[in-house]
Order: sequence, then C-alpha cells, then structure tokens
Amino acid sequence: MRYSRQTLLPEIGEEGQRKLQRAKVLIVGVGGLGSPIALYLAGAGVGTLGLVDDDVVGLSNLQRQVLYAGTEVGQPKVLCAARRLRELNDQITIHPLQTRLTADNARDIIRPYDLVVDGCDNFATRYLINDVCVEQQKPYVYGAIRAFEGQVSVFNYPPSLENAPGGKAKTYRDLFPDEGALSALPPLPAGVVGVTPALTGSMQAAEVLKVICGFGEVLAGKLWSIDWRTGRTNIFSL
Repeated sequence: MRYSRQTLLPEIGEEGQRKLQRAKVLIVGVGGLGSPIALYLAGAGVGTLGLVDDDVVGLSNLQRQVLYAGTEVGQPKVLCAARRLRELNDQITIHPLQTRLTADNARDIIRPYDLVVDGCDNFATRYLINDVCVEQQKPYVYGAIRAFEGQVSVFNYPPSLENAPGGKAKTYRDLFPDEGALSALPPLPAGVVGVTPALTGSMQAAEVLKVICGFGEVLAGKLWSIDWRTGRTNIFSL
C-alpha cells in the first residue's frame, strides 16, 4: 500500500490519511523551498496541490530546485513541477497556475484552498499571503532562507481568532510589523547552498502535515530557526 509506512504511525493512521486526501494546499513559489515542500506533500498523499509561479527553469536553479531536470531549462516551472509530481503520485490532483500572486488575483487563487505554504522569496508576496489568509481565516505556513540559515513559522493558526490563545493568532505582521521599512531594505545576498532550502522546506512540509492531521505541536506563535553550519536550532516565542 502506498501510504502504509505513515499510516502505521498512530499520529496519522487511516483517519489522518483520509484527512490528507481531502486536504487542499496551495504552494506559492516552486523554487528552492517549493521543491521539497511539493515533493513531500505529494508523496504523503495531500489530495490537491495548487502551484503558483510565473518563472521558468534556469540552469542556476538546478543546484537547489530538485523538482527540475537539466532538459527542462527554459520551461515554465509550474508545468514541469506538475509533471514531476504526477509521476511521483498519480492519485492526487495538481493545479499549476503559471502566474505571479498579486493583489488582483490573490483572493481568488487562495480561496479554494485550506492553507497556504510560502515558497516565495520576497517580502511583498509574504505580506500579501498573510493578509489574505487572515481575511479568509486560513493557516499560513511561512519559510525563509539565507545562505546557510532558515526559519519557519505557522501564522494565523488556529485561523478562527476567537479560538487562539489570548484571542488573536500570530501573523506575519507580528514577526515583521513595519512593512515599509522591510521593503526599503537593500536586496539580500543571493548566495545559498541547496541544503538550506531542503531542510527548511522539509520543515514547512512537516508543519503542513501536523496542521492537517492534528498531531504534535504546531509552530503557531513560534519561530523555528536553523543554522546548519553549526547544527544549532532554536525556537523563539513571537
């Protein structure tokens, strides 16, 4: 049986697998972070995956964006990603959206999904995801990387504000409240090792599984960070 190794776990079991099959998850960005996120969610049997990205595969992507092959350079990422994920698991539904998430389309794109996972690489898109998820009461699984470091959190969870501790779920704006100052910062150095998004994206996928199946301690109100040069990880309260 395809999912037998994870349904053996009491935290998942057959009921958890049914929850995964019913789940609809949107991944915004299928690059370095989006690659492991998409691969592991598809492998786990998440029933519907939406993929949003307007970029094409570049040669320099291949060092870390493990969804793609050298023969696909120049082709749209979402179409290549959808093809690879269907090869991995033909029992799930993939919706590739070859577009950039914008203020004009974000509400309509996000609305059909249960939660959103952040595979993007810019502050503006993260604020947009955050605000629409708050508006539509959906969890937002955040991830970001730089060089050898990564961080992950789960915002707007529980999505119903009255059910959150203290009556208000933490959001991306609690982590970075000054959007103007953040947007004005110079671009960060582009260097990154492929292991960094692999570790960080895998952690994001793990948080998605916890949210869907309802086990473990979700990183709600917390920020997990890793520096794999030293092997140190930390969890901070927001």
